[in-house]
Formats: sequence, structure tokens, C-alpha cells
Amino acid sequence: MEKKAKIIATLGPAIHSENKLKAIVNAGVDAFRINFSHNISGISKIVTRIRKIEKILKKRIAVIADLQGVKLRIGKIDADEISIKHNQKFIFDSNKKIGNQNRVCFPYPIILKKLKPGNKILIDDGKFVFKVVKKIKNGVVTTCLSQNCKIRSNKSIHLQNFYMPFNNLTQKDKNDIKTAKKLGCNWIALSYIQNAKLIGEARKLINKDMGIICKIENKTALKNINEIINASDAIMIARGDLAIDVGHSDVPQIQLDLIKKCSKLSKPVIVATQMLESMIENATPTRAEINDIATAIFQGADVVMLSAETAIGKYPIETVRVMAKTVISTEKYKKQHIQDFKNKVDVKEDPRKSIVLSVKDLAYNPMVKAIIAFSNSGSTAKLVSTMRPSVKILTISPNINTCRLTSLLWGVHSINSRDAHGWKDMMNISKQIIKRDKSIKKNDYVIITAGLPFGHAKMTNMIRLYKVGT
Repeated sequence: MEKKAKIIATLGPAIHSENKLKAIVNAGVDAFRINFSHNISGISKIVTRIRKIEKILKKRIAVIADLQGVKLRIGKIDADEISIKHNQKFIFDSNKKIGNQNRVCFPYPIILKKLKPGNKILIDDGKFVFKVVKKIKNGVVTTCLSQNCKIRSNKSIHLQNFYMPFNNLTQKDKNDIKTAKKLGCNWIALSYIQNAKLIGEARKLINKDMGIICKIENKTALKNINEIINASDAIMIARGDLAIDVGHSDVPQIQLDLIKKCSKLSKPVIVATQMLESMIENATPTRAEINDIATAIFQGADVVMLSAETAIGKYPIETVRVMAKTVISTEKYKKQHIQDFKNKVDVKEDPRKSIVLSVKDLAYNPMVKAIIAFSNSGSTAKLVSTMRPSVKILTISPNINTCRLTSLLWGVHSINSRDAHGWKDMMNISKQIIKRDKSIKKNDYVIITAGLPFGHAKMTNMIRLYKVGT
């Protein structure tokens, strides 16, 4: 049984070699994430390797550019690491000098002015907490609330219960979008998004065959979630920063709610952060981590993502195998209990969804073995994927970047082929694909769907049930 949900692996030194990249794709990876918050020198060589492996394995692979956004960071310190004692006074200021045991640069003077006594400053993805006790010129004095606090240069900062509007792309993000386009990335991920304004700005800068993933990681985004989902191409539940902002105990219910919303609005959803965190150092996962992956699949996630596990972990290939095995096992159970997991898709405002729902109903016939979807722009592929049909989905596009884009979608096998010039040509292309697929036999049925007229259709409007061999 092939898995339907997709796996993203974050690129890093642990998997940069061609052999490791090939092994990790064979283990089940469908897309690679480039974290633009880190040093990406030499990344073009890695992407070239990925494209080489793509040809060798005949599998379309998506590449995602994860932009840094407005993530706040402290400045440099004068040692590899400094230790701050519990209840020790520590200063955050706008002084650009290198930090030390007593102070560090916080290069955001506007934010420093707005901080008040009682505000909490969280360092290193929320690991260490400081409480503001006094304001000083160009900074604040804090008390360390954490035990065994250790700080390194350029670590992230999160301000709890503190709102600042961020509605524009940073200059770094704009430059990184240019780099992503040169690299041939298929998706960009927007960090710390608060509303749909940032999406519109990014949309003007990317290529038409690139998709936008919005990372949900703060309370403001949750307040504006409907407009964000509608304006984006996919949603990522970035549970690390989200947990810091809303509290760890609220994240499970938010995850379930977001997956339901995305399902109704036909938008793919990615579940990310610490899915197999223990496997950075250990060859086997915890039972809780396996349960976490299974829960995401049971809830209807399209994609699950690995971060440090593949970027710097000791066991990246084993980690992917564990994730893929868990996904397949969970999907097998879902298939056996299909009535409990049928998607509820809102078709009221989009007649295309009613057409594709018909495709899904046809696909439940045991004689039907596959759906072939002609999808020039990728929109038909997205709709068919959202409907969660029980058979394999083969999508055809003349645009190789569209094929790579749709390879991230649930259940989709992307095929790069010339565009059909008419009804007869569509059937000829379909027959060639069926002939190459050994799982489809004579007298089996295949559903063929597309938008007519070819190359100019604005919606999916055609379904044909084809009996193989006739």
C-alpha cells in the first residue's frame, strides 16, 4: 500500500549528500524545505542534486522556500554560550555592542519603547523566560525566571501577550523570494503572518506556478484565519511558535479545528514541529511521537513535516521510514473504516466541487482503479486531492513546475506530459499512462476528468468513466 499523505523533510547538513538525498526520497519524502532563517550558502548545488534524483527516480519533488519573516532575534554575545542564573537581572537594549553576561542587544527600539513592567520575553523558542521589571533609556531590565538558562548569539525572541502589526514583507524576505525563484522553488512559506495583506504582497512577487503556504503561529492569525485560508494555497500549523503564543495545552484543539476548516475550504494543511524530535539523537521514536503522527493523519492532514530531525539529526533516513510506516498504517485503518473519516466539503459556493464530488463517488466502485486528472494550472489536482478519493490520483500537466507543486498534495502522483489538443488526444495520452501503470488491468475502470476547452478552461467541467481495453 502506498501512502497518500505527503512528507516534507527540511534540508540540512545531515542529508546534503546525493546518496542521503536519494535514500531519503526512497524512504518516503515528497518535498524538501529550505529554511531561509539559516545560512543557505551552497543551497543551489543541493537543489541541483534533488532535480537529478527526481529524474533518476521518476518522481516529482516539491521544493519549499520557508521565509524568515519578522522573527525577532537577539544580537551577538561575546562567548559561545552564556549562563544566566535564576532571578538574575539581565538587560535587553538597542546598543549594538556585542552582548555579555549582563546585557544583550535587542535591535528593535520601537518594541523596546512599548514594553512595560510585567511583560515576558521568551528566548530560544520559549525555552527561557525573562520578566520586565524596569524600563531604562533605550532598553529594559528583566529578571530571569528560568533555571539553567543558557543563551547563544542570534537566538529567537517571543513576546508573550504583546501585539505589534507586521503587514509588510521584510527586505530579507523580498530578497529571499528572488533567490527562491532562481532556485526553482515551487512553494514559499510565509512566517508570522497575521492577516491576508502579506499574502497579496507576496503573490505579486512570485511566479504564477508557485504556491503560497501560510504558517499559523500566533493569536492574530487565528483571529483572521478565514481570510488567510481563502487567500493562501496551503496552511502550515507551526506548532512550536503557536504553542508559545497560545499555550501548549490549546494547540491540539487548534490543530483539529484548522484541519477541519482547511478541509471544508479545499486547502491542503501541513502539520509541523517536533513530530519525531527524539530521533534527532535516538534511533527509535517514543510512543507519544508515533501517536502524534497518527493523530494528524486521522484528523485529515495532507502533509506532515520533519525539521531538525532530517536537517541535523543523527538518523534522518530512519526517521523518514518511521514516519512513512506510521502514515501507511494509519491510512490503512482509515480505509477500512471509511465511513468514520469521510471529508465534509462545502460545495455551496463552488460548482466545481460538486463535479469533483461525483468523481469521488464513482471512485468508490471496486472496479475503478485510478483517477486521471488533466490539470494545467494544478487547480483540478487540488480539488481531486481534497475530496480524498479511495483510488490513486494521477495528475497530468505540461508545466513541470505545476507537477512539482502538486506533488505535495495528498494522494497525487504528478506526471509531466504535453497538453491535450482535444478530446481524442486526451484519450490517447490517458491510454499511454494506463499502459505504463502495471496496477491497472484490462477491463478495469479509470475516471478521467479535465477542464474543457483544453488550455483555456476556467474550471473542472468534464468527467468520463473509461473501461480499459475498449
